Amino acid sequence: MTSTIVAHNKPHAVCVPVPVQSHIKAMLKLAKLLHNRGFHITFVNTEFNHRRFLKSQGPNSLDGLPDFRFETIPDGLPNSDEGATQDVTLLAEAVVKDGFLAPFRNLLIKLKDAATSNNNPPVTCIVSDGFMSPFAIKAAEEFGLPIALFFTIAACSFMGFKQFRALVEKGLAPLKGEINSYLHFQFVILFS
Repeated sequence: MTSTIVAHNKPHAVCVPVPVQSHIKAMLKLAKLLHNRGFHITFVNTEFNHRRFLKSQGPNSLDGLPDFRFETIPDGLPNSDEGATQDVTLLAEAVVKDGFLAPFRNLLIKLKDAATSNNNPPVTCIVSDGFMSPFAIKAAEEFGLPIALFFTIAACSFMGFKQFRALVEKGLAPLKGEINSYLHFQFVILFS
């Protein structure tokens, strides 16, 4: 009986990183810090990245902590080799065009149902990578949950992204040559 009371008083954060390695690593570090401060954590990966994680770390690598769980949502992209990098332009477009909204909404419903039927605490907040905000903010509003946006890049990079539109309007950017696909990913999300 006491464990039920304690579990339901525990804050429950749903952490959603951009589905690329550096963002996942940064969000995972934040999730671990929150967990150490008493949060129940649901860490959301895409199915593609979850399979890659299990392949590299082993099938039982996520076993152990009942209050730190991993869940998956589809990314809506065509299947690709788990050893290869996904097309970041397609990934960015899926985020911007709400390709993640319906699966994330379904996950929140699943977590809500699990909180009423099991000994899991209800979701109390969403911690989203700032670049995943288009769909994460919509979902937070729909479910009446507070949301924190966590930008996993350096402050100077963030300011560069925020000022990029002004640089383009003044004709100072983009620089000659191609923008790499990772930067394109972040530009598409920030400026769409």
